[in-house]
Amino acid sequence: MIPFIFLAVVLLVFLFLVSIYNRIVRLKNNRENAFADIDVQLKQRHDMIPQLVDAVKGYMKHESSVLTEVTNARAGAMKATSINEKIEAESRLTSALQGLKVAVEAYPDLKANQNFLNLQEEIADIENKLAASRRYFNSATREYNTATEVFPSNIIAGMFGFKRETLFDLGADQREKLDEAPKISF
Repeated sequence: MIPFIFLAVVLLVFLFLVSIYNRIVRLKNNRENAFADIDVQLKQRHDMIPQLVDAVKGYMKHESSVLTEVTNARAGAMKATSINEKIEAESRLTSALQGLKVAVEAYPDLKANQNFLNLQEEIADIENKLAASRRYFNSATREYNTATEVFPSNIIAGMFGFKRETLFDLGADQREKLDEAPKISF
C-alpha cells in the first residue's frame, strides 16, 4: 500500500512539473508568434520607407543627412536577425522617422503634395498596426516573464534555460520625448 501511495505522489509531482514546463513553452511560443505579427508590420514599414524618402528627396535638398539617417536606420533594421536586435534597430528607425517628420514641417509644398500625403497616411496606418502588435507582444512577453520568475515555475525555467526576455518599448530617448510638453507655434 505504501509503495502505491509513494508511486502516486511521484507521478503527481512529475505531471505537475511537466504541466509547468509545457505552460512555459506555450508562453514562449506565444511570444514568438506575437513577434511574427510585428515582423509583418515591420516588413510593410520597411517597404514604405524608400517610397517616402523618394517623395521627400526633391523637396529636401538641404536635409540629406536626415534622409541618410532614415535610409541607414532602415538598412540596419532589415539586417537585424534576433528579436532583441530587431527591437533595438526598430527603435533607431522610429527615431530617424521622427526626425524626418520634424524636417518635413519646414516644407509646406511637400506637406501639400498628394503623393506624399497618401504615403504619410499609409505609414501612419502601419504605425498604428505596429503599435497594436507591440502591445500584444509586450503582453505575451510579460506573461512569459512572469511564468519564468514566479515559484515554482522559476525552478523549471532555470533548469531548462528559459530566461527573462525584453519588451519592445520605445527606448529611453523616446520616453523622454513623451514626457515633454508639445511645442505649439502659431
